[in-house]
Amino acid sequence: MTASVSARTIRIGSRKSQLALVQTHWVQDQLRQLYPEHTFEVQTMTTQGDNILDVALAKIGDKGLFTKELEVSMLRQETDLAVHSLKDLPTHLPEGLMLGAITERVDPADALVVHERFGEYALASLPEGTVIGTSSLRRLAQLRYHYPHLEFKDIRGNLNTRLQKLDAGEYDGIILAVAGLQRLGFGDRIHQVLPGEISLHAVGQGALGIECRADDPDILALLKGLEHQPTAQRCLAERAFLRELEGGCQVPIGVNSERVADQLTLTGMVASLDGQRLIKDAVTGPVSTAEDLGVQLAHRLREQGAQEILDEIFASARASVQ
Repeated sequence: MTASVSARTIRIGSRKSQLALVQTHWVQDQLRQLYPEHTFEVQTMTTQGDNILDVALAKIGDKGLFTKELEVSMLRQETDLAVHSLKDLPTHLPEGLMLGAITERVDPADALVVHERFGEYALASLPEGTVIGTSSLRRLAQLRYHYPHLEFKDIRGNLNTRLQKLDAGEYDGIILAVAGLQRLGFGDRIHQVLPGEISLHAVGQGALGIECRADDPDILALLKGLEHQPTAQRCLAERAFLRELEGGCQVPIGVNSERVADQLTLTGMVASLDGQRLIKDAVTGPVSTAEDLGVQLAHRLREQGAQEILDEIFASARASVQ
């Protein structure tokens, strides 16, 4: 496969974290195979989310925590595209940028990783007071809802740091994305994959989103070679659901999507921070209406009380920064 573009050096922006670089180098390798006439260079940078490690993500309140610096670099013409974990990419992008491609998704589920002394337990059988670490309000709210006898503690840092904190005994278990564990070669640390009935995953989890300038048709043409349409249809439905609810890192919103033939089923939930209320529903329709399905599901949850939960969360967030 070739693109009708003169040979050039294409600059790929990436965060410096180990997981980000593994993902970016995978994209770089794919592009090199597809377009050997071009040179693909990786340029790394540190984002706000990488720098602020002593504050819970939900309290920082910026939906572009792990993307803003990469986006500024593209808008300044310093890089040509950026590789993100799609779950980190806000649903509203800065003017002049767009989502150029969504790659094939790996397992989007959440996983329980435990300290060795809890190796005989599943999540449901963990003793009362077991300390579970997570930085995600989505995971926290769902687990509080299903397992109110457990204790939960915020955890920050990259995947290696979190595993070190677990092994040092600071936590009895932690919840991480299956995809991140597998991509970094820690698949053997997965103690239990959490079913969707317990933990609906984050919007876009398991897929990579490649962002670029909207006025760069050459780059857009190249990125089409990385697009995985079945994944893109599912993720666009999920992102439309999140966009309609105006959610982000600081809101407990979870999803699951499944495509069978030409039909797409999208499941979504909104939960209160304390896990006392959880509203969940699903819609099914043609994959060609993926984004409409996301909007439809958001309206359904609103009608069932999700808006009240969201209003409370947004009000609390505003109060905490005043």
